[in-house]
Amino acid sequence: MKPFMHLVAAAATVAFSTVLVAAPVAAAEAPDALVKRISNEVIDSVKADKDIQSGNRAKIMELVNAKILPYVDAEKMTQQAAGRHWRAATPEQKQKLTKEFRDLLVYTYAGALSTIKNETVEFKPMRGSPTDTDVEVRSQVNVTRGEPITLNYRLSNEKGSWKIYDVNVLGAWLVQTYTSTFNSEIGKSGIDGLIKRLADRNAQLASKPLAAPAK
Repeated sequence: MKPFMHLVAAAATVAFSTVLVAAPVAAAEAPDALVKRISNEVIDSVKADKDIQSGNRAKIMELVNAKILPYVDAEKMTQQAAGRHWRAATPEQKQKLTKEFRDLLVYTYAGALSTIKNETVEFKPMRGSPTDTDVEVRSQVNVTRGEPITLNYRLSNEKGSWKIYDVNVLGAWLVQTYTSTFNSEIGKSGIDGLIKRLADRNAQLASKPLAAPAK
């Protein structure tokens, strides 16, 4: 079940496009309603498509691009993972780093979409004020075996629509898990070195077939 949860974390944030535009409905949706809709649409799509269940990369990427990426703030995710180094990066470096980080999350976790079976997502009551522009949406994934798994989302509304920029799975925030790796690589070889490392890893992942789902 762990691969499924990693996919949810990555895909829901997984994240990760700064060029796609969210559908118009997103501007009017409350943040919890938005996350609930995305979750239901992704799960329903996987359960209805045998190609995705069998690990068809093209179908999985199509689903991620259509249902998830428009609602993710990849630049904010990357900025937070890079921390203080973001301010020193050039606009070109920021663009390249954002792209490679987004692609890494998608490649790393895309194969786990095919493992979705009978999981359901239960959302908790929202906390905070209707005027808040940065919120946390809390949920749990109910699995057929074992205890429910905590899955929380951070969203911000900076340009009139809500975007996901971080996900917490079992108490660990996704962006924070990459912060130390980014800092270490930048310390050794600079921002360009980090970009190259991510690009090399993405090339490796792109050349490999997605793992077959467990029977």
